[in-house]
Amino acid sequence: MEGKLGVQVDRISISSSWKRAAVLAAGLAIALAAAREAAARKWVEEDFWPREVKSYTFVPPGKPGPESNERTVIGEVVEYRPEKGDTFFDLARYFGLGYNELVDANPGVDEWIPGHFEKPVVVPEEFILPSGSYEGIVVNVPEMRLYYYPPAKGGQRTVVTFPVGLGREEWKTPTGKFSVREKTVNPTWNIPESIRKERIADKGYSETSIPGGDPRNPLGKYRMRLTLDLYGIHGTNIPWGVGMLVSHGCVRLYPEDIEQLYPMVPLGTSGVFVYQPIKVGMRDGRVFVEVHKDLYGLKPGMYRETRTMLEKHGFMSIVDEEKLRAAVLAQTGMPIDVTRGAPRSGGSAPAPALHDAGLEIQETAPGDLDGEAVRPTTGAVQRTTSQGTGSARPSADRMLPTEVLVPSRATVEAARRPLTGDAP
Repeated sequence: MEGKLGVQVDRISISSSWKRAAVLAAGLAIALAAAREAAARKWVEEDFWPREVKSYTFVPPGKPGPESNERTVIGEVVEYRPEKGDTFFDLARYFGLGYNELVDANPGVDEWIPGHFEKPVVVPEEFILPSGSYEGIVVNVPEMRLYYYPPAKGGQRTVVTFPVGLGREEWKTPTGKFSVREKTVNPTWNIPESIRKERIADKGYSETSIPGGDPRNPLGKYRMRLTLDLYGIHGTNIPWGVGMLVSHGCVRLYPEDIEQLYPMVPLGTSGVFVYQPIKVGMRDGRVFVEVHKDLYGLKPGMYRETRTMLEKHGFMSIVDEEKLRAAVLAQTGMPIDVTRGAPRSGGSAPAPALHDAGLEIQETAPGDLDGEAVRPTTGAVQRTTSQGTGSARPSADRMLPTEVLVPSRATVEAARRPLTGDAP
């Protein structure tokens, strides 16, 4: 106890024993206040609601080139002014985002106290659809996001999307095709032998199974088993892990999200895991790129690959090279308009300038960014949107079962390191 408390004790000139008692009493009061604050920071599941599932219409790629009528950019970027006590974990769940998405979209903002900066937080609710299949389930691993394409009705194509938690570095979520072979409510977790060995080494013991409904069961209330052996799409007992690499390879959704997705997906639905840290798309005749971090280190040539994708779509003739390079370097995880000319009005994030991206390029050769000397600058990515700020939150309208604590900083930092764990 220092500062004001110590000064005040000295001024009243009491004995040292009374000083110690006063300091201890003050410390106890502070500890009790901290405990009350911690209790107030609990995530009580009835505070979360089944969010209205946003269904987006889209037009898949057709004829390549600038005249394409494709519309593969969905949603919009908005802003939100955090309230006192908010963390990125709170905001991510309120808005149906992954923790990673808020961190990448808001560089330089403290994820534990975003309101400290007294400025709006960018809420990245805009996405480019992964390339390839526009049927069934698509999980884009670097993005940590799942897309589900229901069967077309009346020729109109729609998609819904959810953030997910995926496999740690030593338990990578695979790529490849699959189908949904089984759906279970309140599934029992029969612990695989490899994970049991890990748990025994870590804790000294391990059960062979954990029954459905047990708060320790990492599968949550709903599970869809896949034809990729040992992998599934399911809920979670630690919602803060959505948007992080903390599983043994399975796909985790927020409890309220898996509750929505589960009845949508029929048995036998096809799906695919893809690894696309770079996505390109078009909306209203303008070209967008969306660049995510290469989580598993599988894409060493990010800029070259981005150019290759744009050339394949026939878009390079209308792309601004400086905007493109800045977007690749910034890796915001948001669609960035890289079209030549003034950006369109709307809720999309503008392309950062190279100096704003906090990076500068040395001896840049046209068409080849990879391998160049890149060094940090003092700048930071600045983004504006056409959307206003807001603070209103939906109110809860139903109850969900489990009480979960907001993770501590230490818990999160530990989860980022290679650790043994309980979740598939």
